[in-house]
Amino acid sequence: MPFSPRIQARGIQLLLGRVMSRVHKDLRFTDVPARTESLRVETGAGPVTCTVYRPPATTETPAPVYVNFHGGGFVVARPEQDDHICRYIAATAGCVVINVDYAVSPQRPFPTPVTQAYDVTAWVAENGATGGWDGSRLAVGGHSAGANLTAAVCRLARESGTFSPRLQIIDSAPLDQVADPATKRSLIDKPLLTPQIMRIFTAAYVPDPADRARPLASPGLADDLAGLPPALVITAENDRLRDEGDAYAKALEAAGVPVTHRVFEGVDHYFTHTGPAPAGKEAIDLMATALRDALR
Repeated sequence: MPFSPRIQARGIQLLLGRVMSRVHKDLRFTDVPARTESLRVETGAGPVTCTVYRPPATTETPAPVYVNFHGGGFVVARPEQDDHICRYIAATAGCVVINVDYAVSPQRPFPTPVTQAYDVTAWVAENGATGGWDGSRLAVGGHSAGANLTAAVCRLARESGTFSPRLQIIDSAPLDQVADPATKRSLIDKPLLTPQIMRIFTAAYVPDPADRARPLASPGLADDLAGLPPALVITAENDRLRDEGDAYAKALEAAGVPVTHRVFEGVDHYFTHTGPAPAGKEAIDLMATALRDALR
């Protein structure tokens, strides 16, 4: 008898958790110091721990703020896998970075991570004076599953009108939870994401198939994109998720959203973590530059 999706997802948590937090040795930015502290934010779906990265002491005060959501298929809870990105952005974009340790599946499935992601971002926007940042100059972004959450947060922010991110960074995002992963093609024989592991991620994160087409689960299937924040969309040429990322960038642009879209050639999913290092560094620097410009 095959294992249930829940048990399979727990297996992935145990097997991949440590692996996913290992970043390519040439992408660790060991020369960039970290000035961090821990932060706990109460949300409508329970408390969330975040790591706050401070920019260099010479940065303007209060600095703008960037909220980051890590990847891991909505299953792996390893925010430290983005430590290199958060340190680099804080140091080079001159902003405070909030790295969010949101709940993961199968223990806390959709919509819990969306609720936590939005509530943390709203709290950051409203509590700049307490936190020591400028909540009116805020951006949000993420990688893989975290990029899906980023798109969801931006939808909720547009609907609530309580805050308006100046930029959303969508990096290698799963944006369509409905399509069979076997139909998502790669240009290489053995891409990082297999249909089997993608099915496990989806079944764990959105166990009710009726929820998978909802815009907060599959932002790429939404047809009401006007009024969303300006976007930096990064896709990888060999990634199974490339097509839906490319399509989302085009759809945002067609809806009148300012979009910068960059396809990185010759690389696969999560190259900002696993390398090759030159492309990973270029992508992370692109994020930092876009943030610096957007948050001025």
